[in-house]
Amino acid sequence: MSDGRIVVLSGGVGGAKLALGAYEVLPADTLSVIVNIADDFVHLGLSVSPDLDTLLYTLAGLNNEEQGWGRRDETWTFMKALRSLGGADWFQLGDGDLALHVERTERLKKGETLTAITKHVAKSWGIGADILPVSDDLIRTIVETDQGTLSFQEYFVGQRCQPVLRELRYDGAAEAKLSAAVENALLDKNNRAIIIAPSNPYLSIDPILAVPGIRECVRQSNAPVVAVSPIVGAAAIKGPLAKIMAELDKEVTPATIAAHYGALLDGFVLDRTDKHLKGEIAIPTLSTNTIMSTLDDKKALAQDVIRFADSLGALSVPGAVA
Repeated sequence: MSDGRIVVLSGGVGGAKLALGAYEVLPADTLSVIVNIADDFVHLGLSVSPDLDTLLYTLAGLNNEEQGWGRRDETWTFMKALRSLGGADWFQLGDGDLALHVERTERLKKGETLTAITKHVAKSWGIGADILPVSDDLIRTIVETDQGTLSFQEYFVGQRCQPVLRELRYDGAAEAKLSAAVENALLDKNNRAIIIAPSNPYLSIDPILAVPGIRECVRQSNAPVVAVSPIVGAAAIKGPLAKIMAELDKEVTPATIAAHYGALLDGFVLDRTDKHLKGEIAIPTLSTNTIMSTLDDKKALAQDVIRFADSLGALSVPGAVA
């Protein structure tokens, strides 16, 4: 593969899988991952950043692969003690996981930015890639449901996405400022590709794209922009995406995802199961295996997506032959 920086826009588990694949096949210092922060919240007085933490644990090799979130070999003494006191145990915080939240909370209280704290954690754990919260300002996903207005974690964890979703909004996004690190990453002249990971578009990617300036930075980049479908065969690879799309009266198909991102994209990747849908997508489309069950799957998909982006980049150069 040729040189150049890869920038990934990511939510939690699905995005972390693709980011890990890219991390494995690229020089570590050529990968930047811009991460959703609208899932962040304060729990038991601690600042919790679920998507950032998933990226950090995954790239550091500390993640619980079976569970999909949290740390490997976690223990739960704290939660057991909290439960015995009648405390709020609906959101699980493992003993090792607590250390990260405590450290983040203390540093935030001292005035450090979320970007700086995340960089410190990544360096402490030997992560060579840049893991970048999209902003250092507060953004919070609010879910309007048939049971009223819920914070994201109340909806996602507390009620396990069971209420019928009516509308989503991203409080604070319109006033948030794109971090300088994110802006620099997107406008880097050495960028090879910008990849939108197979994360939930409505819960994970839209809060990133809602921050003023980010769409403009993506458009200004000379790098091709490629999205990977999180829908395979009319079902979500993971999580409540298919349910959410149905409740928003959207057809559960990769073509809907491609149309959702619209003119932002130069190319789209869908699973080979859905290759018959290529004709419904108006931009260049690659069909390949997008199910990332093993590390080899993750690496193979990352390689396929990057090669596809390279071919799009070649086509954009006058006189070039792909």
